[in-house]
Amino acid sequence: MFFFLSGRPCLDLTTTLQVRHREHPVETLNTPSDVRDWIAQAGLTGPVDVDDAGLEQTRELRETIHRLCRAALTATAPAPGDVASLNATATRPPLVPRLADGSVRHEGDLSQALSTLARDAIDLLAGPYAGRIRECAHPDCSRLYLDASHAGRRRWCGMTACGNRSKSAAYRRRQTSR
Repeated sequence: MFFFLSGRPCLDLTTTLQVRHREHPVETLNTPSDVRDWIAQAGLTGPVDVDDAGLEQTRELRETIHRLCRAALTATAPAPGDVASLNATATRPPLVPRLADGSVRHEGDLSQALSTLARDAIDLLAGPYAGRIRECAHPDCSRLYLDASHAGRRRWCGMTACGNRSKSAAYRRRQTSR
């Protein structure tokens, strides 16, 4: 149900509201269980308890991160309220790493998962990759992603979907114009 193509967990969270640029965006976090499933599929931690208030907190964090990333993308000053909200969420304890069977597992509750996502956003926005936040160039996609390509000229959130569709459409246009 969820796709993780953005290169950072905080950016993946922003894509849970899809086709933002359209009149009717598609909400994928409709119920508390959707939040629980997203957190598990993102690999943040195992199952967490989420209620209606937790659903609303997750959506609020998602929108705060999205606005802050859009500000970075457009090189505009972020809204002070968004910065304060992100910082407040990050003050809560993050998920706790545990060594288990030679790998790391993270444990915690929803508040800790949201704090971990807020900290990831702070790390991204204040770090050297803030200038590499991009929006997918495909007209049917509004996904924000981290351009980690060497040249820094990546145009699509992923080649398997948006990139291939864009290249196929361009090929068809060239063929019909002959």
